[in-house]
Amino acid sequence: MGPMEISRLAQVSWPTVRRTIDLFVRGGWKAIEPGQRGSKPGDGRRLTREQERMVRRLICEKRPEQLKLDYALWTRGAVTELIVRECGLTLGVRTVGDYLKRWGFTPQKPIKRAYERNDKAIDQWMKVQYPAIARRARTEGAVVHWCDETAIVNTDVRGRSYAPQGRTPVTYAPGTRQKLSMISTITNKGQTCWEIIDGNFNVERLTSFLKALIKGARKTIFIIMDNLRVHHSKPVKEWFALNAHRIEVFYLPSYAPELNPDERLNADLKRALRAKAPERTKPHLFSASIEFMVEQENNPKRVRSFFQDPLVKYAA
Repeated sequence: MGPMEISRLAQVSWPTVRRTIDLFVRGGWKAIEPGQRGSKPGDGRRLTREQERMVRRLICEKRPEQLKLDYALWTRGAVTELIVRECGLTLGVRTVGDYLKRWGFTPQKPIKRAYERNDKAIDQWMKVQYPAIARRARTEGAVVHWCDETAIVNTDVRGRSYAPQGRTPVTYAPGTRQKLSMISTITNKGQTCWEIIDGNFNVERLTSFLKALIKGARKTIFIIMDNLRVHHSKPVKEWFALNAHRIEVFYLPSYAPELNPDERLNADLKRALRAKAPERTKPHLFSASIEFMVEQENNPKRVRSFFQDPLVKYAA
C-alpha cells in the first residue's frame, strides 16, 4: 500500500504515515514503539534537587522552633514557610503536600519528650551504665527487674471508629471518673510481678510491693526504676539500704521513659481496657485490670516480646 491508502485506512494524517515509514526504515520496529507521553517526572517542579535535599534534611534533623518558626510540629503550613524562607519560593499548601508525599513523608503522631531531657546521660546509660549492670547480673547470678507505675482510669476512650462519611461517630464514657494505680516489674525472661492499688501510689505502697518482690525471690534482684520522687524518698532509700544483700536499685536517666520495657506492659493494659466498653464502677475496673494482668503473667512469651521494641532491645 502507498502512504495515502494507509492514511485512509488507519484514519491518520499522511505526514504521520510518512514519518512512521521513515522511522521504520531507519530503525525497524523498535523505532516506532510507542513512547511515554506527557510531561516527564520532575517537569514543572519549582524546587531544584538541591533545594529538595536541603528541605528534607532540615525537616528530619530539626524541629520548627529550632529554626525560629512559630510551629510546634512539621505541618504543611510549617514546611511552606520554611520553603519561603530558605528558597524564596511561595508554594501552595497542596503542592507542599505533594512534595512531602513524593519524599515518603507521612503525618504521624509524634513522641513527646521533655526539654530537660539529657541526651548525653541517655547515651551514657545505653553504652556504659546498663551494660555494666547486665555484666554484674550475669557474674553474680542476679535477676534484672524493670519497674514502673501507671494510673488506670475508666474515662480514657481513644482510637478511631468506623462510621458513614460525614457522620462523626459518638462514644460514651462514664461521667464519674474512677482511678486505680498499678506497680509492676518485668524481666527479659518473661517474668511479671504486679499489684493493682486502689488509690494513689505512695511510699508505703512502694515498700510493701518491694517486700513482696524479694520475699519469693531465690536470687538477688537488680531493680531499675525511673526518677519518680517517691523512688528517691528517704524512707525508700533507707529500706534499700537495709535490704542491700537481697535487692539493689538503679535509676534510669531522667525524662527517658521510653528506655523502660515495663512501659510496654502499661501500654498493653491501657490498650486492652480502651478496646472494651468503659467500666462504670471501680470494682468492675479493678476486675478487668486483674483479669488482663493474670493473662500477661501466664504469657511469658508476650512479656519477652516487649523487649523487642527497638527502643528497649538493648535490654533483651
